[in-house]
Amino acid sequence: MIKGKLQNRDIIMIGIQPWDFEIGCNFKDMAFEIARHNRVLYVNRPLDRITAYKLPDDVKTKNRKKSIQDPANALQEVEKNLWVFNPRIVLESINWMAHHALYRFLNKRNNKKQAKQINWAISKLHFKNPILFIDNDFFNGLYLPDFLDVDCTVYYIRDFLLAQPYFNKHGKISEPELIKKADAVVANSLYLASYARQYNANSTYIGQGCGPDYFRPVPDTFPADIIHINKPVIGYCGFLTAARLDIDLLVSISKARPHWNLVLVGPEDESFKNSALHQLSNVYFLGRKEEKDLPDYVNYFDVCLNPQSINQLTMGNYPRKVDEYLAAGKPVVATRTETMEAFADCTYLCTGTDDYIKAIELALAEKEDIARIEKRKEVARSHSWENSIAAFYGVVESLNK
Repeated sequence: MIKGKLQNRDIIMIGIQPWDFEIGCNFKDMAFEIARHNRVLYVNRPLDRITAYKLPDDVKTKNRKKSIQDPANALQEVEKNLWVFNPRIVLESINWMAHHALYRFLNKRNNKKQAKQINWAISKLHFKNPILFIDNDFFNGLYLPDFLDVDCTVYYIRDFLLAQPYFNKHGKISEPELIKKADAVVANSLYLASYARQYNANSTYIGQGCGPDYFRPVPDTFPADIIHINKPVIGYCGFLTAARLDIDLLVSISKARPHWNLVLVGPEDESFKNSALHQLSNVYFLGRKEEKDLPDYVNYFDVCLNPQSINQLTMGNYPRKVDEYLAAGKPVVATRTETMEAFADCTYLCTGTDDYIKAIELALAEKEDIARIEKRKEVARSHSWENSIAAFYGVVESLNK
């Protein structure tokens, strides 16, 4: 990775995960790091008509409506050099349409409306010659380079969203189009960088970061809803979704070893809510937690899991949570994928239920090996946001040479 140092620049960040998203996300962490030496405008996804109708009580819907009603709520400085912006518009909901001329016309109009709002915000902040940094949003970001006067456009790909039907319908055309249009592409996995390189030769792997909270010492007391759960505890933290996680694998492990307690921390999708896991006495669902509290849960785990399904969405996905587990020095048992091979020396990689059970048994049998624990923490430290953003800076600087 080429590393550099960018200072005193103005950067517009726009992506699919808004600032008020319920769980932590890469782009927010990147914004904090970039804002240490530059000025950042983080643009939330605008409200669209269907979301406004179907999710009127969602906190994100309410926040967007407040901004539409009162411009004082639209642009907020959340810390020095970092502003969050809610565009004061409602976009047309067009994903249901076929990818023909009318869809492209309406999508372009949506982008133009959003660009007008962004121009208002950067004018208020007196941004000059900004960099446009787009996170995986090939719908609302497709035409922004055409409507904004920016120094350069960098597209960030951290998930292969085309594996999901909702994104694939138009994304199979729009994402390659935006990748080609961007001045550069950065990715958080070698797999995704290789994918992007099909459409833009200037595609670079910049790695991934791990938040500092996971390196903090083991707490004196643990959260009240986990302390009563008997050991051993096999745990997972994150969004519980069947699109990424193997429910049948978790059921099989829990049934095979009823004396192990499986603890799942995070919000559930409908598949998890309706799964057989809820019928098992040794499986505990603790729900969504604040990001700042998650390390205390991880520290209570004896073994940490990343039980991914093997599909297009996961095989090139960077396992952020694995870094977080390693930062706590915990043994990690995970599904073997192309990206996980980079962690082969510090995790247990598995290809099925039998592998998982054997690996968890080995992990539970580990002695308190300080050298092994420190090795895990050192791997996590090497995957810092500072290093990842330095690589991003190197890409931007190369565009100006």
